[in-house]
Amino acid sequence: MKVYTKTGDEGTTSLFTGERVEKDSPRVSAYGAIDEVNSVLAIARNFSEVPEIRQKIFELQKILPRLMADLASLNRPARITEEDIKQLEDDMDLLDKNLPSLKNFVIPGDTKAGAFLDLARTVTRRAERKFHKLSRIEAVHDVDRIFLNRLSDFCFMLMRMEDFAAAKKVSESV
Repeated sequence: MKVYTKTGDEGTTSLFTGERVEKDSPRVSAYGAIDEVNSVLAIARNFSEVPEIRQKIFELQKILPRLMADLASLNRPARITEEDIKQLEDDMDLLDKNLPSLKNFVIPGDTKAGAFLDLARTVTRRAERKFHKLSRIEAVHDVDRIFLNRLSDFCFMLMRMEDFAAAKKVSESV
């Protein structure tokens, strides 16, 4: 099978369910932004020095194609589930218990992985905005919107844990 199909040469693309849409449609923009999140998470996972964080990022990367499939499909049941949202919330609660409480705004960039996790957070927020724009003109799944909102929070928590672990490692070696 060839990578190129030539079917998009005129500025359209196929949704997962077969419909052809313009490449700049709000639907394609929304799932394209989620694809960007996945790429940034891949970089963060590559740089992470915390095995548990690498594993959590990898688990997220396995879920994101389902989210993109939801957005690339019309009139299909959601592939993202309430359990996916609950897992993010449980993971965030556990991370929160192991981190110092926030007293100031966080300045990202203490670690490479942390910086990329913060970038994943901001790209997720952009995906949320694109999702919201799409939701005003086409049907979308509420569970996807909620998952996206939790995902940006989870990226923030992973960034904090990555930076906290690095700072703790440095202080223990001194």
